[in-house]
Amino acid sequence: MIAVVDFGAQYNLLIARRLRELGFAAEVVPFDVGPEYLERAGARALVLSGGPASVSDADILPHPEILELGLPVLGICYGMQVICHLRGGRVETGDHQEYGKRTLKRIGDSELLDGLEDPIQVWMSHGDLATALPEGARVVAETENCPFAAVEDPDRQLYMTQFHPEVSHTPQGSKILENFVRRVAKQEPDWSLETQVSATVTRIADKIGDSRAVCGVSGGVDSTVAAVLAHRALGDRLVPIFVDHGMMRDGEAEEVEEMLAGRLGLPLQTIHAGPRFLANLEGESDPEKKRKIIGKTFIEVFEEAARAQAPIDYLIQGTLYPDVIESRSVRGPSATIKTHHNVGGLPERMELKLVEPLRELFKDEVRRVGAILEIDADILGRHPFPGPGLAVRILGDITEERIRMARESDRIFIEELRSSGQYDKIWQAFTVLLPVRTVGVMGDKRTYEQAVAIRAVTSTDAMTADWARIPYDVLETISNRIVNEVRGLNRVTYDITSKPPGTIEWE
Repeated sequence: MIAVVDFGAQYNLLIARRLRELGFAAEVVPFDVGPEYLERAGARALVLSGGPASVSDADILPHPEILELGLPVLGICYGMQVICHLRGGRVETGDHQEYGKRTLKRIGDSELLDGLEDPIQVWMSHGDLATALPEGARVVAETENCPFAAVEDPDRQLYMTQFHPEVSHTPQGSKILENFVRRVAKQEPDWSLETQVSATVTRIADKIGDSRAVCGVSGGVDSTVAAVLAHRALGDRLVPIFVDHGMMRDGEAEEVEEMLAGRLGLPLQTIHAGPRFLANLEGESDPEKKRKIIGKTFIEVFEEAARAQAPIDYLIQGTLYPDVIESRSVRGPSATIKTHHNVGGLPERMELKLVEPLRELFKDEVRRVGAILEIDADILGRHPFPGPGLAVRILGDITEERIRMARESDRIFIEELRSSGQYDKIWQAFTVLLPVRTVGVMGDKRTYEQAVAIRAVTSTDAMTADWARIPYDVLETISNRIVNEVRGLNRVTYDITSKPPGTIEWE
C-alpha cells in the first residue's frame, strides 16, 4: 500500500482517494507513525500530506526514521516543507501566503510532470514557503510567486510539490500522483471500488451480528446509500428512521418518504419533530452552537425510537469524509472548520453504538457506490442538503417566519435552475437568509426588508469548489421572482467565493 502520512490537511484522505481512483491501495496513517508499522503494513511509498502547522513546531514533525526506510517520498505543501526542514533546507514564514489557482512553469525534465499538457493549472493553499532546498534537490517547476513549486531529488527518492495535486482544481493532479507511484515507486494498480462494496456489506453484518440497528436517513445521497448497504447486510433487522425536523425544503418530507419507502422499499419510519427542534434552537444564533443543538436533538430522537423498539444497539449514519475532516481531526492535527451535526455535534455519551460505513469516502465515490447498488440516477444526482437543513442557511435566529422566507426563496432558485437546464451542471445550490435589512423601492414606496444570498458551486468532492457561472438572464429571472414572490425579501446577492478560502455552506 501507499502510506499517506497525515499532518492534518483538509485534503489528507483526498490524497488516498485519488490513489484509490488510480487503482492503488492507500492508507492514511498518523503523522507520528513509526517505521515498524510501515514495514509491517508493507508500505511501498510515502506521501506526506499538507497541514495547518509550521515546521518550527517540533510537535508536528514525523518520526525521522520513516525517511530512512529507503521508500520513495512525495511531500505535498506542508509535507514538502517537512522534507526541506529535516534535510537541511530552509522554510520561512512571511509574506508568502498563496491561495487558489496558479499556472505552473516547467524547468527542465521532471518525472512528476512527465506527460502533462501545458498550461499546467495547480491549486495553492499555503502560508509558509521553502526558501532553500536540501542539497541535491533541483527545481522542476515554478509559479509567479513560488520559485520552488515542484522539486525532485531522484538519487534520494525525494519529490516535493508546494501545490496540491490531489484536489480537483489541479486538473492534471492525478497524473502527477500516478507518475509518482508508477514511475518512481514502480507499483501497479490492484484496487477497485466494486470489491469494497461487498466488503462493506460484510463488515456491517459482522459488526452488528445478530443485533438490530436504526439508520438515520434524510433523503440525501449519503444516508440513502448507507441505508441500502445496511439493508443488504441486515434485512428486516434494520430500522431506517427519517426525522422531519421542520427545517426541510418545500415538499421535501413527502418526497423523501416516497423515495425511500416507495421506490427503494426500505421499511421507513417517520418521526415529525419540528416543534422540538425549533424550541431547542430558540434564541440561538451562533452557528457552532446551532449545529451541536441539532446533533444532540437528533441523537435524542433516535435513542427514544430505539428504546421504544428495544432491543436496538446500533445507529448507522451516512457520515462522509468531508464531514469528518471539517469537524475534527481523525488521524492528524487538522483544524476544525465547522462542526457537522453528525460528527462533532454528537453528544459525548450515547446509548447507541455508532456505525459509519461511508466514513472514509467522498460524495462522488458514494454516488459510484450507489450506482453499483443500482440506485436510480435521479436519486444519486440530488444536490447535497445538510442534515441540519435550513437551520444552517438561516443566519442568526431561527423562527417560523424566517424558515418560510428561506424555504420559499430556495424553492424558486431550484425551480429556475431546473427549468433553465443548469441544475445538473451544478454540484450544490441554495439560498442563504441574511441577518441584515436593506432599503429598497417597491411600488414607489420605500421598503426596509431582508436580503438573501444565492449560492451555487461546482465541485467533485466538496473539498474544493468554485462558484458556478450561471447565465445572467437566469440570474435575473431568479432575482426577480424571489423579490416579487417572497414576502419580506427585497434584495438578492450572488456569492462568488471559491472554497478555499470560503466553505460551501455559510454556516
